Amino acid sequence: MGNRNKLLEQVTGISISDYAYELPDDKIAKYPLAERDQSKLLVWKDGQIQDAQFRNLADYLPANSLLLFNNTKVIRARLHFLKETGAKIEIFCLDPHEPADYQIAFQTTKSCVWKCMIGNQKKWKGEILRKIIRIDNTEIMLCAEQTDPENNKSLIRFRWNNPDFEFSRIIENAGSLPIPPYLNRETEQSDLERYQTVYSKIKGSVAAPTAGLHFTEKVFNHLKADGHELAELTLHVGAGTFQPVKSETISGHDMHSEHFYIRRDFLNQLLQHSGKKIAVGTTSVRTLESIYWLGIQAIENPEIDIAELKVSQWEAYQEEENNIQYNEALNALIGLLDKHQTDFLSASTQIIIAPGYSFRMTDGMITNFHQPQSTLLLLISAYLGNEWRTIYEHALANNYRFLSYGDSNLYLKE
Repeated sequence: MGNRNKLLEQVTGISISDYAYELPDDKIAKYPLAERDQSKLLVWKDGQIQDAQFRNLADYLPANSLLLFNNTKVIRARLHFLKETGAKIEIFCLDPHEPADYQIAFQTTKSCVWKCMIGNQKKWKGEILRKIIRIDNTEIMLCAEQTDPENNKSLIRFRWNNPDFEFSRIIENAGSLPIPPYLNRETEQSDLERYQTVYSKIKGSVAAPTAGLHFTEKVFNHLKADGHELAELTLHVGAGTFQPVKSETISGHDMHSEHFYIRRDFLNQLLQHSGKKIAVGTTSVRTLESIYWLGIQAIENPEIDIAELKVSQWEAYQEEENNIQYNEALNALIGLLDKHQTDFLSASTQIIIAPGYSFRMTDGMITNFHQPQSTLLLLISAYLGNEWRTIYEHALANNYRFLSYGDSNLYLKE
């Protein structure tokens, strides 16, 4: 326990200023390239850097790799209302609250409550906001009200006057797609397609898993032809992914919580695969590593309530040192599914992956270039060590494009 406490102290004491670098505005990709797979690919393998093209990704992967994709879909989470006074109120939907399940919330036909961020909140005095929308030539009145204006302005109840339409269709027609704030522009028509992966399926994110934006059918065909396997998980990306670390050390940073969903056949595929596991994006990394810690919980407490599964921010650094292998953790989770007679697992994770973290499930990763002093850059550094600086300096010197619509990296270690 002493060594583990020392590790926790070491990790929480990390100074975020050590993860700063100069990112000129002209290096930030404000728009995607004309073709998704035409982006550059920086390949880093055991300290060696190679410049490549993303369309040739399959050529650089270890034989028999298993690529793990986050199939979440970005929702049109920004809703704009106009008060009778002319004041504009923006409601940014974050997570469903009542009902709390994403799928059920999107299927509601009369009303639902969401946790939201409010723009121009001081102008909203508690009255009901109204907005007329049209779906299939049907006029619908959408209303928004604060459930407790005095104590909790972040919970907003939406109501609409036509039960023939589910909330998923309401928000699809009433809202706008939230693109990253650092793009410093309004959402455009092209973003509706390009700020989604081609394999997006499950609605719930307010930000795209951007490492996946480079994939095309041609890339997938190349991967399959070369004998690589593909698997999908779902983690709904929250707005907290853009939240900067404002404290001097990361001990003062409150890591955002995100919901993820996996199936029994996914766990079985992880167990049975003999090759490398390559996570597509930091959201897939967070999910994979969280799965391990849920397995540890199931081993330590076989009576754990499956409905309450969650990984806390510092859990990976507080546990006693263990030699439990990932296959043992996966088998424990499958046993939990057996006990509850289900093939589906839903959980939340607040895990922060920072230098000092030992990766249990991830052998390699595909990711974009991340913002300075961000938790995403901490995650990259946890895998690369100080090599991240060499990589980023190389990218800046060789005209790589940064952030969500930018170029890609493949990181591999033997």
